[in-house]
Amino acid sequence: FGTGHARPRLVFVGEGPGADEDRQGEPFVGRAGELLTRMIGAMTLSRDQVYIANVVKCRPPGNRTPTDREMETCSPFLFRQLAILRPEIIVTLGNPATQTLLATKTGIGQLRGRFHDFPPPGLNRPDLPPARLMPTYHPAYLLRNPNDKGKVWDDLKQVMAAMGIAIPSK
Repeated sequence: FGTGHARPRLVFVGEGPGADEDRQGEPFVGRAGELLTRMIGAMTLSRDQVYIANVVKCRPPGNRTPTDREMETCSPFLFRQLAILRPEIIVTLGNPATQTLLATKTGIGQLRGRFHDFPPPGLNRPDLPPARLMPTYHPAYLLRNPNDKGKVWDDLKQVMAAMGIAIPSK
């Protein structure tokens, strides 16, 4: 379902478990998870200080992208998690998580790089506390497209600034 701090200031949301996650029962433990752990570390945080979850809670067949129906079916569980966790900031990793939480079909390339209000006006969920949402690229995407790591670091620096975390010098 998710892992991390019970009252996190920051939550990361991905699309769904892959084969490694399915075997271990924990989100982001494969190669993409290793990169996410390094990203969190670069923010001077650790995995136990944040919470990590996915939109869909079970592995889609063939590790494919979850369908709209699968995301619609599973999203109430994620929304309940967010209502309980009450984070200040949510970082969505990739299109499925971003589009689900922002109730949009706009792509990640157009949405990343700036904060959005969560929940958005089109998402009729009065139980959700307000948070700031930063969309960024999924770590699995970065493994295939390492030239975009700088864009993600720019996104994460905005998150750090919003949380009052000093941005480390390289």
